[in-house]
Amino acid sequence: MSQNGKLATDLVQKLERDIVTGVLKPGDKLDERSLSERFGVSRTPVREALQTLAGSGLVATMPRRGTIVASITVAELIEMFEVMAELEAMCARLAARRMPRADIENLIALSEDCSALKDHADADAYYEANVCFHEAIYAGCRNSFLERQTKNVRNRLAPYRRLQLHRPGRVKTSNNEHADILSAISNGEAEAAGKLMHQHVAVQGESLNDLLAIVPRGYLEPLAS
Repeated sequence: MSQNGKLATDLVQKLERDIVTGVLKPGDKLDERSLSERFGVSRTPVREALQTLAGSGLVATMPRRGTIVASITVAELIEMFEVMAELEAMCARLAARRMPRADIENLIALSEDCSALKDHADADAYYEANVCFHEAIYAGCRNSFLERQTKNVRNRLAPYRRLQLHRPGRVKTSNNEHADILSAISNGEAEAAGKLMHQHVAVQGESLNDLLAIVPRGYLEPLAS
């Protein structure tokens, strides 16, 4: 990856965090020059970062307003997590049927990377290892169309999934769930792998309430009446 590419990736994570923690609010303008000065980088990585955020739907380009922070309704967030859970469950089911042993060994190593971080205070570091674990399962489904669609939805939900890991105890719980998913995939238990992955990704009940509680007020639009 080029230096500008690395800077852009770093900027995406910082801007994601600013958006979901309320530092940047829906409607706030994202000016290339201002961001370049704030982060001490050239406009090239800023432009690349904004393009990535636009692709995930976190920012939008508006006529005469430029690039602004986009808003999302609670209903849309729930719907996206619902779709995400189904897509990842399908990936896990197919991976349990199709992943060769060499790829399963790689998945074991990625699970161990997550385990090594489960007791650390840095939830963001765990999130990055978590992404690698999940992407290995996407690839293991051996369906490139499904893999692309799953990544697209995952990218849109990335800041919320990252934020989830800041809930007390969620990192350890996530890591334990990885172990169960890994076991099912390793043993070729397709239905069990799909069910476990769905439960791992789905946000409902108390988990949904906890997520909504830590997203800053005013960022999410309410459910339509």
